[in-house]
Amino acid sequence: MDILSLIGIALGLFAILGGAVAKGSSLGALWNIAAFVIVILGTLAATLVQTRKQAFLHAFRIVSWVFVPPKLDPRQTLERIVEWSQVSRKEGLLGLEDFSDMETDPFIRKGLQLLVDGTEPLVLRQILEADFENREAFDLQGAKVFESMGIYSPTLGIIGAVMGLMAVMQNLADPSKLGHGIAAAFVATIYGVGLANLLFLPIATKLKSIIQTRINYETMLLEGLVSIAEGENPRHIENKLNGFVQGQ
Repeated sequence: MDILSLIGIALGLFAILGGAVAKGSSLGALWNIAAFVIVILGTLAATLVQTRKQAFLHAFRIVSWVFVPPKLDPRQTLERIVEWSQVSRKEGLLGLEDFSDMETDPFIRKGLQLLVDGTEPLVLRQILEADFENREAFDLQGAKVFESMGIYSPTLGIIGAVMGLMAVMQNLADPSKLGHGIAAAFVATIYGVGLANLLFLPIATKLKSIIQTRINYETMLLEGLVSIAEGENPRHIENKLNGFVQGQ
């Protein structure tokens, strides 16, 4: 569980709600169904027009990573790579077949199976690079869905505010409605700017960071597997891959 994400969202809500109360407003003043419909549905509509169906659905499959990131342990994986290299030097690449059969990570299992099959190092690199580069591109499309929402929602908030002020202008003859109408008009702006800066854009940035971390992890795996295929010394492999686990 990523406690920082939970704390960030809680602080964001407190900043908006607590700030409203501190300024002398009421929590009820922050709720306006018309503003909600304009901002939320408008943002969703714009995002749907821009995004492919597969990428849109994928975005909501990976959004849970913000709170529960994929479990990656580069240091432990480095130790496993060194173990595989030692086994391959003693027993040959066929000695890795048992490791491949027991592996639950699809990327590692595929790499080990390619080693067992005697795949040439260059071909092994090309296959695994294509695998994780395509996945990276798809994951980034998912992250950009939230980035797009962060771009569109402030604009929809402004549209909601303008529409609210238009309604106010139609009631200029009734001063009792002006204060409430103007306040309601600006709620849409709060929705749009608040959602963009406290939710959508931070989610997009966090997802990109997690995706990059996984790419670094799989790059380490790729280099390790290729090194094993090339028959490098286990100690050299460990030294070469140590840079991937710095700061992890």
